[in-house]
Amino acid sequence: MALAAVAPRQDARIQAAWDVLATVLDPEVPALSVCDLGIVREVLARGDGLEIVLTPTYSGCPATEVIERDVLAAIEAAGLGPARATLRRAPAWTTDWISAEGKRKLADYGIAPPGAAARADGAVPIRFFGRRIDAKAPACPRCGSDHTERLSAFGSTACKSLYRCLACKEPFEHFKPI
Repeated sequence: MALAAVAPRQDARIQAAWDVLATVLDPEVPALSVCDLGIVREVLARGDGLEIVLTPTYSGCPATEVIERDVLAAIEAAGLGPARATLRRAPAWTTDWISAEGKRKLADYGIAPPGAAARADGAVPIRFFGRRIDAKAPACPRCGSDHTERLSAFGSTACKSLYRCLACKEPFEHFKPI
């Protein structure tokens, strides 16, 4: 078989894998897919199989093994296997990798999404955060009020913090910017 005939089939297989991965939900925030979160970095054709490159949200994330298993099961169920997952920890995942659709889904789910300050050229600058509490608390995802307070540096997972809206009195989580 000519190499020219193989390339379009591989491209279609890779696109089909991306489509399937867009349906794999994050186990900790099931309103988002692993693609919405930017955890899936690449899908590569390797011989007769696929390599799915994943970057966990942080190196100690307890959901990493579940995500890896769910990704491989979805690829297999779609008939796109065999596949293997590779964890790539560098560069480290950042909340800037969450898609615009993912940020919208976070807010709809009741979690205040992290802000991303893009420059005019579209680049997102590297941000360093100290141990101080941010001067500007996130807006309430339920009523939109900026009158909120942090209750705890950690929410249901280490990547989220717990806030309360002083206007509508509802608690909410904020996905920490990393």
